[in-house]
Amino acid sequence: MALTGSDLVARALQKEDVDTFFYIMGAPMLSVESAALALGLRGVDVRHEQAAAMAAHAYARLLNRPGVCMAASGPGTTNLITGVAHAFADCTPVVALGGSSPESQSHKGTFQEIDQLAMLAPCTKWSDRVHRPERIPELLDRAIREAMSGKPGPVYLDLPADVLFAEVDEERVEWPAPWDPAGRPRPAAAPAEVRALTDLLAEAERPVVVSGTGVLWSEAEAELQTFVEAAGIPFYTTPQGRGAIPEDHELCYLTARSTAFREADLILIVGTRMNYIIGHASPPRFGADAKIARIDISAEEIATSPRRLDVGVVADARTALTQLTGAIRSRVTRKNFAAWRDRLAEQNRSKLAEHERTLADDAVPIHPLRLCRELRDFMDREAILCVDGQEILNYGRQVIPTYVPRHRLNSGTFGTMGVGLPLGVGAKVACPDRPVIVLHGDGSFGMNAMEFDTAVRCELPILVVISLNGGWTGDPGKERPGRELGYTRFDKMAEALGGYGEYVEKPDDIRPALERAMAEVDSGRPALVNVVTDWRARATTAAFTEYVT
Repeated sequence: MALTGSDLVARALQKEDVDTFFYIMGAPMLSVESAALALGLRGVDVRHEQAAAMAAHAYARLLNRPGVCMAASGPGTTNLITGVAHAFADCTPVVALGGSSPESQSHKGTFQEIDQLAMLAPCTKWSDRVHRPERIPELLDRAIREAMSGKPGPVYLDLPADVLFAEVDEERVEWPAPWDPAGRPRPAAAPAEVRALTDLLAEAERPVVVSGTGVLWSEAEAELQTFVEAAGIPFYTTPQGRGAIPEDHELCYLTARSTAFREADLILIVGTRMNYIIGHASPPRFGADAKIARIDISAEEIATSPRRLDVGVVADARTALTQLTGAIRSRVTRKNFAAWRDRLAEQNRSKLAEHERTLADDAVPIHPLRLCRELRDFMDREAILCVDGQEILNYGRQVIPTYVPRHRLNSGTFGTMGVGLPLGVGAKVACPDRPVIVLHGDGSFGMNAMEFDTAVRCELPILVVISLNGGWTGDPGKERPGRELGYTRFDKMAEALGGYGEYVEKPDDIRPALERAMAEVDSGRPALVNVVTDWRARATTAAFTEYVT
């Protein structure tokens, strides 16, 4: 039986247990998309290819498996790049498939001819072009394995039109054993490394654990919680790693974070990069005399640590945390760090009271902190929250906790604007039974606003909440060129697209509007609440980095 290259792509995806892809129709990928749909895969057709990559990102994060996106040749594939780069910065396994001009017409100026492979290579873990249709299953399998191995990341496979349209005898096709998440390598820490970590913990007086998404990709959240509870160590996560342990846990002192980092004498970093997000684990954010220990699946990460490590361990987070929990039993207990916990707990309590008074602001225009408090108090504990913007991203980080692993998505390490609504779309596809809330700034919402149409057409009931401060950022001095955007009635846009809209100008009206909107969401209809907020408000917590845009 003869199969086309397009048939082989669809069958290979099915054999790799891919059940969903995000795309915009277009040649030469139309035949791939048709074949995949005929096999029962779900295709979610978005309004911009950038959004396809971002939705695949959310899908991957929520399910701990690769997310797949597809695009037509030329501008279709180049439109994927921002979403793929976002996944690269966030170490997320997005598998991007791009159609391309025919290889047989290479360098002849054929329609949409451009070196897509060269464009995608810098923002992917691995990229390649298919030259023979019979090799499609092999290369697609490798793409998925590359995406999920070690430190995860996006990959790209270039699919020339003539390869997709070519026919090959099915008997000539070799089908590799599909990638199995249960069989992925989980390297352990060496016994000497476990002893060295245990020694550091036994000698410490004020340790903290800082964890990131490596813990989530390793599915090590339970092991992390077991370890910190056994040792009695305060824990903090990166913004992307929130929810690994519920943030109302007794060892979580969110408002004492700066003190904990500054005064800690041992910093145990598990499954996250030592980049600007954690101040490179260096002064002034962390103490100059603090000991640094690190566990990471990537040897490159350990080797390129920006601060000298006292102990660096290349290991799987789940395996290493299990080893460490067993090793500390006779040497480290909760009593070791009781005084340290008491100090952080007291500071947490005192700051929390002050914090709540600030959140109760009744001013008009509405302060974004008040909007965040109303949303925090309204949200279901297991809701998935996607946050995107400038001020609202920072305010949301201060106010809204996360209790469930993988349930917090945001603009990420790359600081990508416009991700919120596409992330919400991907999250709802991945977890249809969980409430999905997108908290957006008005500027960032405008970048991919038409994905609200995607939510309506594809019957993805999500709740979108917009902080409408009339511009790209808070600007109390009106000093920033190009800041002004006006107060767009996005609620009317939502209604025009078939969704539900609310417009809010007073603090006390936020909660009733959220309740009405969520009732619509529960009935199966996407909803949008457009909240006018104070254009003067700027987040005043310590910045992640000295460089901002």
